[in-house]
Amino acid sequence: MALIPVPKPPKNAYDPDRPVGSLLKSQVDHMREAESKLPLRYRSQIETYVKAVRTEGEAARYIQAVTRAIHLAHEAAERDRRGPRPAPVAKPAVRIGAASDESVERKQKRARKRPTSKSKKGTGARRRRK
Repeated sequence: MALIPVPKPPKNAYDPDRPVGSLLKSQVDHMREAESKLPLRYRSQIETYVKAVRTEGEAARYIQAVTRAIHLAHEAAERDRRGPRPAPVAKPAVRIGAASDESVERKQKRARKRPTSKSKKGTGARRRRK
């Protein structure tokens, strides 16, 4: 696979005091929509009012706060889905012993002697005669 060199952005690409541009404003609007879908306990952690975002620095802080809240909500949901982990249970030791051939044969004969045909008499409700 060929590596594609990506040049570093110029130093003036991010100015926290610069007014928010239209692209960044639309990103803030999308983050506001995502924030509205979060459970209340995660929304209350975000202290920024969207209409008050006027600079790139404020937008960056808001986007970071919403992104952090989304990640926390997803981690909590994953933990809830998995449920509490049960404590590990020690398995009983396996006892190895040789069984005599006679006991195995007796069990097989008993299994063969059981009735295999199903009789319709005696099962279910009986019919009444008229």
